[in-house]
Amino acid sequence: MNLLRATASVSSMTLISRIVGYIRDVVIARSFGAGFYTDAFFVAFRIPNLLRRLFAEGAFTQAFTPILAEYRNRLGFAATHALVDRVATLLALILFVVTALGVAGAPFIVYASAYGFVAEPDKFDLTVQLLRIVFPYIFFISLVSLAAGILNMYSQFKVPAFTPVLLNVSFISFALFGAPYFDPPIKALAWGVFFGGILQLVFQIPFLRKLGLLPRFKFDMKDAGVWRVLKLMAPAVFGVSIAQISLLINTLLASFLPPGSVSWLYYAERLMEFPSALLGVALGTVLLPSLARHYADRDSTQYSELLDWGLRLAMVLTLPAALALALLSAPLIATLYHYGAFSIEDVAMTRQALLAYSLGLTGMIMVKILAPGFYARQNIKTPVKIALVTLVVTQMFNLIFIWRLQHAGLALAIGLGACTNAGLLYHKLRKHNIYRPQPGWRMYAMKVAIALIAMCVVLWFSAGSDQSWLGGTAVERGLRLGGVIALGAATYLGTLGLLGFRPRDFLRRAAE
Repeated sequence: MNLLRATASVSSMTLISRIVGYIRDVVIARSFGAGFYTDAFFVAFRIPNLLRRLFAEGAFTQAFTPILAEYRNRLGFAATHALVDRVATLLALILFVVTALGVAGAPFIVYASAYGFVAEPDKFDLTVQLLRIVFPYIFFISLVSLAAGILNMYSQFKVPAFTPVLLNVSFISFALFGAPYFDPPIKALAWGVFFGGILQLVFQIPFLRKLGLLPRFKFDMKDAGVWRVLKLMAPAVFGVSIAQISLLINTLLASFLPPGSVSWLYYAERLMEFPSALLGVALGTVLLPSLARHYADRDSTQYSELLDWGLRLAMVLTLPAALALALLSAPLIATLYHYGAFSIEDVAMTRQALLAYSLGLTGMIMVKILAPGFYARQNIKTPVKIALVTLVVTQMFNLIFIWRLQHAGLALAIGLGACTNAGLLYHKLRKHNIYRPQPGWRMYAMKVAIALIAMCVVLWFSAGSDQSWLGGTAVERGLRLGGVIALGAATYLGTLGLLGFRPRDFLRRAAE
């Protein structure tokens, strides 16, 4: 499979998921508003969602994929299927126990995570009810991550990338059609999460069966492969937790700033996550399986060349996205959010946060490419140590910037922390001779810089003043913004074409 085409496929599926997710947010806002009931639901959903990020999509994928690649390349199909069976069985049993404990201990979890609800018994009780409905989601989504790791290893990237769309579809369906049948109606969203998890798991089963790798129940705690996965998961969980701790600290600090600070950061982060997901997550998803297979084959040359390909592709795609976010920050925010209660001040304050985030976007995406350079080698400890350093550095930046820049200082600290993370990962890869840059980087960078300058000039003059985006209808703003973005993209790609860039230059086959 061509890796460029695979990356484009993952990005396109992620784009669909993001669009449907935006529709989901609009439907929820229009159906339930913001207040007593939505507060209870979002707190309830936050718990399994946090566990999903910690265990399912983060630590488990990082630990399981490299070992799966090793079994596939060195031990053959039978051994690979046996590993899948035993890991899936142990994972399902652990998840069943965790889910049972979560449902039984829901009151204690809500007490610990939303202590302020204790003063409102009705809200507390509702949150407990909702948590008991949504907690099994962690069971389903963790098995979905297991299936995704297997499918990605066999270059079936589209299926896992499309799967999150089903959760959003379930959300929307229950919000629009199920709410009248529940009392209170907000319970429809909780059941939307529950059945969304089931839908995602069921959707992947036929594709696993087609590969002949549908897991069977086989319990064997003595299996060496299972223990290797568990041993790698321990530091991986710790590493993912560090990133979540950093976000929690930022939210805590923002709560002491003027009213609206948390919301301004949230809206800016949503815009920043769009290119981060389309580019960073897609590239990381595609790179990890091939890197793991090259490592299993002990092919250090192909390993290094694949990292170089990922960095070049990230550079040519990420830098224009970061600059466009900065230059079009006010038009983007005004077009998407400046309606109703979202005031001109909100536009200005969110713009400050988005400008700060844009400075770190390149670092955030580079981390998604550089970190798999360690994960694929079954080296989880090095990225974890770097994550610890990044956490300390980020909090130092917070203390430096928050006094003068307020909420924007928190966003800037996150961005600079990501750049620090990427820089340290790059340094370690070079120091240990894991990554060796291919010839031609200087000329490559110069050509990209020329194209970026041309794009910036066009965007600057075509966007006009920030004030001009505050009026007009949503359709008028949307059409105008689409035209500006299309003009900037055409300028950038056209300049690259004149300088000799061709899509075929980025073609690369996945490791077999």
